[in-house]
Amino acid sequence: MVGLLEQAANGEKVAVARLISLVERGGDAAREVVRHSRNNRDLYAVGITGAPGAGKSSLTDRLVSEARSSGAAQVGVIAVDPSSLFSGGAILGDRVRMQRHALDDGVFIRSMATRGHLGGLALAVPDALGVLAIAGVSIAFVETVGVGQVEVEVASDTDTTVVVVNPGWGDSIQANKAGLLEVADVFVINKADRPGASGTERDLDLALDMSAAFRHGRAASANDGLQDEPWRPPIVKTVALTGDGIADLWRAIGEHRRYLESRELLDANRRERLGKRVREIVASRIEQQVNQVVDAGALDSVMPLLAEARIDPYEAADRIMEIARDASQAGASASGIPREHEGTSSRGSQR
Repeated sequence: MVGLLEQAANGEKVAVARLISLVERGGDAAREVVRHSRNNRDLYAVGITGAPGAGKSSLTDRLVSEARSSGAAQVGVIAVDPSSLFSGGAILGDRVRMQRHALDDGVFIRSMATRGHLGGLALAVPDALGVLAIAGVSIAFVETVGVGQVEVEVASDTDTTVVVVNPGWGDSIQANKAGLLEVADVFVINKADRPGASGTERDLDLALDMSAAFRHGRAASANDGLQDEPWRPPIVKTVALTGDGIADLWRAIGEHRRYLESRELLDANRRERLGKRVREIVASRIEQQVNQVVDAGALDSVMPLLAEARIDPYEAADRIMEIARDASQAGASASGIPREHEGTSSRGSQR
């Protein structure tokens, strides 16, 4: 582990890839990696999301070139791909579209499988970003699957969220219904050389005018006096295949970063993300405890009562949670954890 961390810090891509594989698998090794990647304040994460076929991979490819041209010594890309139903692996289609950077030592591209996670974001994405920080990556792009609720989830793991749409994608009502106005920091109308680009821009602009979503800034600023200047997501037209508008998009991302930093929102958003991450870990551990007791026969013990309508599903769930809590307390006692900590664990499981 020490050798891998040292190699990753020296920018060796093989070591970075192995560390990301460790955090994907989870377990003690993953926790050790995360422990050494806690300080990733220098890495700025940009999320690229939108419907499948919107051109996210091509845009990401162009943005990597812009970042490198702007002086970024190390750029990272995490492309979250759909998982194979058979092997669980990623399809790797995103990496195919970024071949121009394959020989660039300053660019690291990694495909990660969704592994069935709701919304399409891999659970290990925040930890993978920490690994990239160890390798000295200053800016990372997280390209998502673009299905389900991923447009909402990506905002929780990145500093700037870019939502990509195409001409004729829908009207302003669809924009509100999809929740895009709540998460988008920058809107991109890609393939803007196609008919309908102006109409799509008009619909988005109208939706932003009618919605108050852009006024909250996604985090309460420590300086309330600056809240009279809310961030309004700009709308940028691009043609990723030719590179048209990419410089404008890169400029819009930079403007959003300066906006966050000038209003002390960047650190506030990151603290909020850390809190969300802790809640996810706690929920995952409780789920593991419940799964263990279910596999041990807890569900089978309540099924006869449930089938005979002597208890309802909620009461059955309460009984299973009670079994899980007792098992957790027994495990804490066996490991020598003091009773006061044991009680805290019990309350956490019950909640």
